[in-house]
Amino acid sequence: MNKNTYAAIMAGGIGSRFWPASRTAGPKQFLDILGTGRTLIQSTYDRFLKICPKENIFILTHTDYISHVKQQLPDITDQQILTEPARKNTAPCIAYSAFKINKLNPDANIIVAPSDHIILDEEEFVRIAELALDFVSKNNALATLGIRPTRPDTGYGYIQYYEEEASPGIHKVKTFTEKPQKDVAEQFLASGDFLWNGGIFIWNVKSILSALEKNLIEVYDAFVEVEDKIFTPGERAAVEKAFITCPSISIDYGVMEIADNVYTLPSSFGWSDLGTWASLYAEKDKDYLQNAVNGKNVVVYDSNNNIINVPHEKLVVIQGLENFIVVDTEDVLLICSKDEEQRIKEFTHDIKMKKGDKFL
Repeated sequence: MNKNTYAAIMAGGIGSRFWPASRTAGPKQFLDILGTGRTLIQSTYDRFLKICPKENIFILTHTDYISHVKQQLPDITDQQILTEPARKNTAPCIAYSAFKINKLNPDANIIVAPSDHIILDEEEFVRIAELALDFVSKNNALATLGIRPTRPDTGYGYIQYYEEEASPGIHKVKTFTEKPQKDVAEQFLASGDFLWNGGIFIWNVKSILSALEKNLIEVYDAFVEVEDKIFTPGERAAVEKAFITCPSISIDYGVMEIADNVYTLPSSFGWSDLGTWASLYAEKDKDYLQNAVNGKNVVVYDSNNNIINVPHEKLVVIQGLENFIVVDTEDVLLICSKDEEQRIKEFTHDIKMKKGDKFL
């Protein structure tokens, strides 16, 4: 295991599309959404233990979730929890992690990944990740793991790559495209040279700091001011000041779509971002009526193609539903057509206006 390999796990999001199971106080990365006995962040942490030493794993999360991280990942020290005082998208927290890891090891190679995705073929994931880590250790390159698309999904960004390999299994990126319309996504799938943007990045610490300085100077400058305070009692106050001055911007938009040294590794390792209830339905085991059920006391009649997520101790009887999402929590019950699940964002907006934050 390479001591120069580090992992930065992003765990600050709310997971609003998984409402009402995912709530502001307890978002989906801290839930056992798959019913495996491990939460999503625990599964992600376990995966990275196969790539780097546990002391080289950093958790990037919102200040509100420090207690969740400590409870679920007891081996993580306080210095390994990098807190965001404000949600400013991915670029500021990634910049913070780069400056902090650089202070520890200026030869570090870093893999950055969300905490709430699933990867079914972990052996293949480790192989691809190590291939990318070796490449960025020898080249001034920003790498991203591109997921081979299986359908013309409009919920993902797409990466187009050059056919010629820059190194075995690694291609230079030609273009990034944000979430396309269905007909465009179908063209991308047919062309064979587009990948889903899975949001998993690999780079040498020098390369990402250089890219931030070149392409996102306002974020870079904010954390230059923090650099001397890292690993001192003044670190938290300096980070809070940096986040105030930083724009809210993603690393994709601020760096990856602009930089001229971006590479991708076409990958197939059973990836899903679990972004919606429908994506969870696709990954879950199903009964003979194609219902995906998470609940020990669910009785179903004349119902099919549903995703049902209810408390284990509650008896739930469902009759006559087809293609629905049924989610029951302590204080919220959601019954929504799977075809209309994009309206969950609308529902939560209306609830906030009418009921405040109590149910969110």
